[in-house]
This record gives sequence, structure tokens and C-alpha cells, in this order.
Amino acid sequence: MLITLLVVLVQDIPLGNYLVRVERERLTTSLERDAFLLAGRAGDALRAGGPVSPEVAADVRRYGEAGGARVVIVDAAGTAVATSDDDQAATGSPYSSRPEIAAALAGQINAGQRYSQTLGLDLLYVAVPVLSGEKISGVVRLTYPASVVADQVNGQLRTIWTVAGTTVLLAGILAYVMAGAVTRRLQRLRTATELLADGNLDTRTDEGGAPELKALAGSFNRMADRLKDLLEQQRGFASDASHQLRNPLTGLRLRLENAVDTIPTDPEAGRTMVAASLEETYRLQRIIDGLLLLSKADGNSAVPVTTDLVAVAKARKEQWEALAEETGVRLSLDGPPAADVLVLPGAAEQIIDNLIDNALAVAPPGSLIQLMVSHGEQPGIIELHILDEGPGLSLEDCHRAFSRFWRGSQSGEGSGLGLSIVHQLARASGADASLSPRTAGTTRTPRTPGTPETGPGTAGLDACVTFRSA
Repeated sequence: MLITLLVVLVQDIPLGNYLVRVERERLTTSLERDAFLLAGRAGDALRAGGPVSPEVAADVRRYGEAGGARVVIVDAAGTAVATSDDDQAATGSPYSSRPEIAAALAGQINAGQRYSQTLGLDLLYVAVPVLSGEKISGVVRLTYPASVVADQVNGQLRTIWTVAGTTVLLAGILAYVMAGAVTRRLQRLRTATELLADGNLDTRTDEGGAPELKALAGSFNRMADRLKDLLEQQRGFASDASHQLRNPLTGLRLRLENAVDTIPTDPEAGRTMVAASLEETYRLQRIIDGLLLLSKADGNSAVPVTTDLVAVAKARKEQWEALAEETGVRLSLDGPPAADVLVLPGAAEQIIDNLIDNALAVAPPGSLIQLMVSHGEQPGIIELHILDEGPGLSLEDCHRAFSRFWRGSQSGEGSGLGLSIVHQLARASGADASLSPRTAGTTRTPRTPGTPETGPGTAGLDACVTFRSA
């Protein structure tokens, strides 16, 4: 409203001054024109040196009555020969002392505004000489109250200021409505922010209103979703770590305490206890490493990149072959020359490593672990299969295998995090991981153009990850 008021003032004040000047000039021009007309009517009588005719006198009075102007016609001596006053005594009065009449008798056309001592008000005047050749035979003077001009201008200014006031009022109403719509949404956003700061992680705000507010509300909701996910991951990590580390740490402490008590009397038994404790620390280290990797996978916000899955699988197979040979297990790789997929940086390597590690843990000596890369039945899908010939799992256990800390046996081997990491890395890459039992007497072999089919083989597990093709 203040801005609108300033704009109106800057516009209307000069406009009002302009209207006053234009109205005065218009009236002055009109009076000059009428004065010259009356001078022409009275010219013959003034040149003859006699009184004006009754017709001219009547015209002067009618003009004064119709227009509100006062008319005075004087002769060359400055004596009034006709006036628009009802008082006939004004005829014959001397006017040569009036500055405008004196100037007109000197041959000047005079127009302006002055204060009249006689009437006690400001007058607009026009005085024109009546010429007879080069001789001045008289003057016609018209006067008009300046207040009439001011009243006319004030009327126009009142209209202008009424429009200006209405404009300011409408601007204020519109600004109130618009500001109210904005502030209400900002207030709701502020309330949501305070609730989120107080720990209410389910707080969200509506995404309506102006585009800027809509974008701000959307950013707030995405921030709240991300914050909730991060806090839930943090709580999950803390809960998992506490749950999985409490018992091993308690057992490790008891073993070390027993070793301290045993070493003085039975050093060999003490060394056995220390060795077992050392092995337990290795397992705890694997659990911690798995938890950290899983937490990193949960919070990974990187963008998937194009990766040659066949090249990655070949490199990981070569890396694991030495360990596989030690356990009497063979590794094989089948697939096309190349298969570009979209996956998080480094995720394909970690996925294949964890799946091979799990397969080696259950594969009997002399068995085969197959790595297969093939095109899926759906367009734009690349499948990675890792098949082992171990004891396998039931269909129910295959579904549970991706849960954190789930292990297929109670032998204490492993951390139960490998498949959870595979599942989380696959999901973050837009892929899908699954585990299914292989039917006894079947195996997978690539068929043209590379999709798997069944054939003779042995039982075990089929770990499959389906990637999006790049």
C-alpha cells in the first residue's frame, strides 16, 4: 500500500498542478476571445467618442449574467461607458488607476491575476485595447473570480484523489489477500519445521500455492523423508550393532578371563583359549566391517553409472580362483562379450564378491560355482546368476536369507550380512536380488541369444541379480 501511495502521489501531484495551469490558461484564452468580440461591438461608439448603444450595453449585461465575468468598457480617458453591473451608477466611474486598464490604454494586451482591494478577492483579468487605426479609443476589461477556477480545479482534483484513494484501498485489499495466502502457507511450513525439529519425523506439509512456495514445500518434504530414512538407518545400525556384538563381546571377555586364570597352571590350554579369542576377534571385525558397509549402502546417494558386468565378473572370478582352488572348488564364467548395466560405482564388484563368498562357504570340494551373465526375458534387463552345488535352502529360507544377521546354519560361521549387503546395493542401483533353490538334477546353461535354460545338473542355490541395461 505504501508503494502504491507513493506512486499515486508522484503521479497526481504534478497532474494537479498541471490541471490548475491548464484551467487558468483555458479561462484566460476564453476571456481574451470574448474581450476582443466585445471590443469589436463597442468599437464604433468608442471611436465616435459617444456612449455605447443600448444593444451593446445589453450584450455586456447578458454576458456578465451568463458567464459570471464582470465586464467594464472604458473610453480613451479611462472612464467607464458600459459595465455588466446592475448598478448603473458604475457607468462614468474612472478606471484609469487600474494597472491592467492603464497598460491596455498604453496599447498592451494584459492578462493575469491580482488581488482586488475593492472586492477583497483574487481576480483573473483580461484587458484589451480598442484600436481605431493606430489610435486607442478605449479598453475592454473582463475579470473573473480566481476562486471559480480553483473550485473547478478542486472538483477535478477531488475526482482524481478519489480514484487514487480507491486504487490504494484496492491495492491494500489485494495485497492483504495475496499476503495472507502466502503467509498462511509459510506459517504452515514453519509449524511443520518446528514439529520436525521437535522429533516428529512423520511431519509433512502440503505442496500447494505459488510455484516458489510449492518448490519450497517439496524441498522440505524431501528433506524430511531423507532425514527420517537417515535416522532410521542410524537407529537400525545402532540396534543391529548392539544386538550382534553384545553376546560375542561377553563371550570374548569370559574366554580371556578364563585364559588369564588358566595360563599359570596350564599354558597350553591358555594358549588354546587365547587363539580361540583371537579367532573371535576376527569374526567381530567381519561383523563390524559388514555393518559399516551395509550402513554405507543404506545411505548411498550416488548416481548409477554404466559398467560392463561381464568385465567385472571376469575380474572377480580371477581374483577368487586361488582361494577356490585351495578348497577344491572350480569357478566358471559364461556370458556375452560385454553387457553394460547401470549400477552404483563399485557396487557390482561388491555384489559379486559377496555372492561368491557365500557360495564358497557351502560348496563341497570338487563342485562347480558358475557365474553367468545373460539377457533377461524382458527387454532392457541383464541377469547375473551365481549357481553353487551346495546343500541348498528351502524356498522359505531363500526369502529370509536377505534379512540382516540371518544365517543358514547355527555353526557361528559368517556374519549374516553378506546377502543383506547384496540386496541393499542392488536396490540402490535400481536392480533386484533374489535367491532360489536349484531343483535336483538340473543346472543352467546359456542358450541363444544368452538366456538361461534348464538341463542336467545338481542341487544347490541360484543367486540372481537383475540389472537395468545401460
